[in-house]
Amino acid sequence: MPSRRQFLVESAVATAALASTRMTAQPSEAAETWHLRTGIFSLCGQWKFEVDPGDNGTKELWSAADYSAERWHDVIVPHTWQIDPEHSDYRGIAWYRRAFDALPGWRDSLVRLEFEAVFHTATIWVNGQHAGDHSRKGYTSFSFDISPMIRWGEHNVIAVRVDNAFNEHMLPRGRSSDWANDGGIFRPVQLLVNPKTFVERADVEAVPNLSSGEAAITIATHCKNTSAKTWSGTASCRIFDDDGLTVDVSPARSLTIEAGKTEHLTLHEKLSHAKLWHFDSPHLYRLEVTLSDGRTEDLYETTFGIREFKINNGKFQLNGEAVQLMGVERMAGSNPKFGMAEPADWIEHDHLDMKYLNCVFTRVHWPQDQRVLDYCDRHGILMQTEIPSWGAATFKGMGAQPAADIMENGLEQLHEMVGRDRNHPSVVVWGLCNEIDGQNPAAYQFAKRMLEEAKRIDPTRLCSYASHSLRQTPEHDVAGLMDFIEANEYFGSWQKGDGKELNEHLDTLHATFPGKPIVISEYGYCACTAERPEGDDRRIEIMRTHDDVIRSKDFVEGAIFFCYNDYRTHMGDRGTGPLQQRVHGVVDLYGTQKASYSVLRSESSPIESMTVENRENAFHVVLKNRRTIPSYTLRGYSLMGVFYGQGDIPVEAQEAKLPELAAGQIAKLDLSFAPRETPLHVRFEVLRPTGFSAYSVDWKP
Repeated sequence: MPSRRQFLVESAVATAALASTRMTAQPSEAAETWHLRTGIFSLCGQWKFEVDPGDNGTKELWSAADYSAERWHDVIVPHTWQIDPEHSDYRGIAWYRRAFDALPGWRDSLVRLEFEAVFHTATIWVNGQHAGDHSRKGYTSFSFDISPMIRWGEHNVIAVRVDNAFNEHMLPRGRSSDWANDGGIFRPVQLLVNPKTFVERADVEAVPNLSSGEAAITIATHCKNTSAKTWSGTASCRIFDDDGLTVDVSPARSLTIEAGKTEHLTLHEKLSHAKLWHFDSPHLYRLEVTLSDGRTEDLYETTFGIREFKINNGKFQLNGEAVQLMGVERMAGSNPKFGMAEPADWIEHDHLDMKYLNCVFTRVHWPQDQRVLDYCDRHGILMQTEIPSWGAATFKGMGAQPAADIMENGLEQLHEMVGRDRNHPSVVVWGLCNEIDGQNPAAYQFAKRMLEEAKRIDPTRLCSYASHSLRQTPEHDVAGLMDFIEANEYFGSWQKGDGKELNEHLDTLHATFPGKPIVISEYGYCACTAERPEGDDRRIEIMRTHDDVIRSKDFVEGAIFFCYNDYRTHMGDRGTGPLQQRVHGVVDLYGTQKASYSVLRSESSPIESMTVENRENAFHVVLKNRRTIPSYTLRGYSLMGVFYGQGDIPVEAQEAKLPELAAGQIAKLDLSFAPRETPLHVRFEVLRPTGFSAYSVDWKP
């Protein structure tokens, strides 16, 4: 929940907006709901849609307020046309239209139209007037001030021209990306209604003092005055605990903002007894920043966490403790029912699965839906989010330097990603690119420049890039400039070899980059060529044998299996239409589990083993925490046992707290059950403090 955009007003007006193409409200509602505080009206729901392969819409003024779109298709936004079999292979221009009614109480406000993402180029009109463009950046949010374009007391018409044609002047460049390039308004849309002087953004840096238990909070606010007069007033902030209790109130600071200007005000706060964010205790705080001139006020809200993720002597540390991390990558947009226009319940479905798979560390190939990052914040998954620069073809035909348009586009996307996502405590790494051939001069210079800029705008986070060009002369790869080394390895799949070659490869990397952590940023098995048919047994074999090698190297600090799901992509060798895919996952496109799913869960668990001994329904359980990857201190864990009696009915449950377990330590616990009968079976589960299962054994007599 990174900003006020998630605080939807629970009113009859907002509810009606979800279900219709127009939004209406009574003036009394507007005065109460909107006069003093920022409001968000959802524009998700029914829109009109039409593809435009001949680009006739521009000439025929489909953007005009009075243009009739009655013959267009009805669609539900968020939407992508790639899930329609008729348009699954269409990449080009399409149009969207809808209407809304403006509330009378908005007349003295700033009204902005915000899109959380449109892939990849959008031109927006309101009532036939050009509102703005967002070009060649398909995964980040943007907004436009539409206040001057609104017609009060009349229907207001939004028209959106979308282009998702493969483009050589953006990232991903051309056809280089290996994922679903789904066109459309595929993330939520809303109206933002503010006073004309408002908080545009607040960047939070929360630094814990691990010795004292305090935390220093720096709040960099961006306060904007869109009116024609100088604004004078005060700025203040409050910080709330996750349970809603106020933990900090700042005194009001005087502030003056000239007409049409933005002021950057930095507030410094200090929290005592700070609760740290950790993947096993994802504690969040809520910040409110208020601007007030005594007559109107603007309230900005964002959530943040307090944590420290750094490298110390070549080791990852989270809040001062050593952690070796494992996880799995999810390729969004892969369910053919939704494509990239994923509903909230499907996002939650997949990430619940990832938590069950013991994923505490993941990466993604492009900036994600805010609901994905919110889930990771609230439930505990460390995230590397990434600029969508994929493949060596990104720099094809370039010389010693990257093309100016590609460099500019990468920097623009970096700024938009960091600006939007920097308050998420789950985001611990900025990923700069993936498999670009980091020894190519143009690619090298691109990654180097991206690294410099990422460090300039956010020096608090680690940066890296996922390399596939480290098998020969790794010392020449741009990976050496990064905070840690990321290697994509597919020995036994995309690359010849097996565990022996992987062992040698890792030793070479360690010798080349001594003192730097190594993360296996991708490994797994893809049934993507004729000589590699789908066979889940082979996926399991690679997973287990590669994990054995990875665990033998104490300099490997992370490993991310690729991937969670078979995924939709225009590069896919299996399936047709919306089901064109690569078979790479432990679940299929619809989320059906393969045998490798349970193996990945076990391999990624911090619990190495569990033995159970029955002594007349008093069970003695011995647990061992892993010494090597994934390896971290278990704190606040518990053991639950459920006794299943006659008829396979659960008749009793018992739970015992685990002692704190450091890497490699053993715990011994006893669970006794009252029933005199012999159980059909007893289900034992190790539970994280968050309630997610980390390990399970089904004991049978």
